[in-house]
Amino acid sequence: MMVAILTQIPIPKDIPLPLPLPEWLLVFILVFSFLLHILFINLMVGSSILTFWYELRGKKNNDYDRLAREIATTITVNKSLAVVLGVAPLLSINVLYTLHFYSSNTLTGNIWISIVPWVAVAFLLFYLHKYSWDRLADNKPLHLSILGAGVMSFLLIPFIFLTNINLMLFPEKWGEIQGFFDALTLPNVFPRYFHFVTACMAVTGLFLAWWFGRKKFRMEGRFENLTKAEIKKQMLNLALAATGLQFIFGPLLFLTLPAKGVTWGLFWVILAGATIAVIVLVQLWKILNKKTQIPGKRFYLVLVLFSFLVAFMGTGRHLYRENALKTHKKMMAERTAAHWEAVRKAHENLLLPEIETEKESAFPGQDIFQTNCAVCHAATTRLVGPPMTEASEVYQNDISGLKQWIKKPGRKRLDYPVMTGFPQFTDQQLTDVANYVLQEKWN
Repeated sequence: MMVAILTQIPIPKDIPLPLPLPEWLLVFILVFSFLLHILFINLMVGSSILTFWYELRGKKNNDYDRLAREIATTITVNKSLAVVLGVAPLLSINVLYTLHFYSSNTLTGNIWISIVPWVAVAFLLFYLHKYSWDRLADNKPLHLSILGAGVMSFLLIPFIFLTNINLMLFPEKWGEIQGFFDALTLPNVFPRYFHFVTACMAVTGLFLAWWFGRKKFRMEGRFENLTKAEIKKQMLNLALAATGLQFIFGPLLFLTLPAKGVTWGLFWVILAGATIAVIVLVQLWKILNKKTQIPGKRFYLVLVLFSFLVAFMGTGRHLYRENALKTHKKMMAERTAAHWEAVRKAHENLLLPEIETEKESAFPGQDIFQTNCAVCHAATTRLVGPPMTEASEVYQNDISGLKQWIKKPGRKRLDYPVMTGFPQFTDQQLTDVANYVLQEKWN
């Protein structure tokens, strides 16, 4: 039902309710709470992958099996924090981008709703894996299968969420999307996901280097040959490699972003984040080669720098979302204002003692234009399509060309989406709307 509505009305009307808080405060809550939420999502996903990897290696080396078990103890705590901290950003994005978020949810349909059972299944699998370690010690294939199913669930859930969030940035595509798999064809879904996975590994590597480097963590009785220094080195190498991979997936993500949301402000934010990432790589390299104490001053410097890096990336993501949806939000506001003005007038007319007859339009094509064209074309401002001042100038002495373009348009400029044609219009309707476009004083 919603798909059909969006196909007919690409610019939905909003209910003009006031925000519960100042917009700047809601934006701050959204960005800050999302960064906290994504931190524990990263730890949850990254730790689950490492647990699987080390338990697999543990089939030949008992020390790695014990290391996998130590890492697994962090997963259930981190996933609980991830869920609790996910409430604030979810509510904030629903308030700030109500129709955009709701529309993308609806268009991805059952796959989006499936996140709820997937989360439940994933949690149950990890609890089963955690509490069956001793019982299934002699049946590693089964134990690893339980863990593998949990890891795949953890990887699938953010993939669905990222695809859905990406879809809300493309309102001009809502009429074409017929479900989740259609949404996968939109730009930058996969680069964004790979960027997310490598970030999970980088954050988890840093966290586990600190976790196993604590004075409270005792090695006695836990491992036979594996030392604390070796564990920390493996985790830091992971953080170094994953952060390095960000210099592949980061630019790929940036280059696949549609130009409509890219501004110089966004560029400088991303550049600042990339600069910090270079410093993080240098500091990690020095820790590994100079065998700096972990945790220690240099390690804490890396953590601080990494926090700034994440803050810049989170800010950049919000800036892009705002830039990408700016025009569409403006069009929605105009359409909403026009709708509620019409509602107000209708209510006023009900109170009038006499019903006034509606005045005829200055041009017969005015009603056709307002119904079919005004959602994408304004008088002097670029919306989805060019302003009418520009269109009327191009076709000033060519009404037949304008009629043909309205009936079956093509593409003249790469910075505009392809216009939807109106082959259902009669020749008289085409003539009326073309005359209106050419004769109306748009300035």
